[in-house]
Amino acid sequence: MSPLTPGHGPATALRAPTILVFDSGLGGLSVFRELARTRPDARFIYAADDAGFPYGPLAEPELTARVLAVVGALIARLAPDAVVIACNTASTAVLPALRARYAIPFVGTVPAIKPACESSLTRQVSVLATPGTVRRDYTQALIRDFAGNCRVTLIGSTRLAPLAEAAMAGESVPDEAFAQEIAPCFVREGRARTDTVVLACTHYPLVLDRLERAAPWPVRWVDPAPAIARRMGSLLGPVAFAASPMPLRLFSTGAPLDAAMVERLTGRKARAGEIVSLDPAVA
Repeated sequence: MSPLTPGHGPATALRAPTILVFDSGLGGLSVFRELARTRPDARFIYAADDAGFPYGPLAEPELTARVLAVVGALIARLAPDAVVIACNTASTAVLPALRARYAIPFVGTVPAIKPACESSLTRQVSVLATPGTVRRDYTQALIRDFAGNCRVTLIGSTRLAPLAEAAMAGESVPDEAFAQEIAPCFVREGRARTDTVVLACTHYPLVLDRLERAAPWPVRWVDPAPAIARRMGSLLGPVAFAASPMPLRLFSTGAPLDAAMVERLTGRKARAGEIVSLDPAVA
């Protein structure tokens, strides 16, 4: 995949690739920010399945059916060149089905266990995720294959993603609420204590300042967004040209996304949110 469109002669026309970034809510904006920084040549679409948020409690068959339906409707309407599933819970369950159904490239979001364990000095790593991500076989396989001699603590929070959504929307969320959700990440064993926390939900980097403030001691927080941007770059090829950033298009399945809020969170001008039409059985 490349932003170059073949012509009928020796000349070629430059074409901006269209990248769809999909999440259950606002969390994927943390991935979009990094993609936008590294792909100034791209047109971006951000889509949130807010009517289905949160994904964490959903059983895998229900989650798979829903994501296939919503992403399928988006692809049919928008014809993106590539799709980023900016959600750990969805990625660990649905990526194989999406890749089997569509020819365009998909980039998923999975817990960054390998780099976290490679960099940990105390060999104590925690993975802060949703319950859905914690219980996936994929996550267990990552620990088995890449944790080495690290002790990995899995924390499946049911409340942290909704708290992050509320904070991003400007609601008042007390520090104590964040502290309660992240407390199990901080483990002491003898003289060793957790020194690395994997942010295995894309909502969490957007409230990193709140997490740092609530932490009982400093740790390294591992955000997957840079790795996702690098992977997208390898699929699309090098940036062929630079242009003024185009407004971010917004789609959702429930209420239209607030363009002003998105601009505040990302620093990117956004168009008024639109609703993607779904089969009534899904919506």
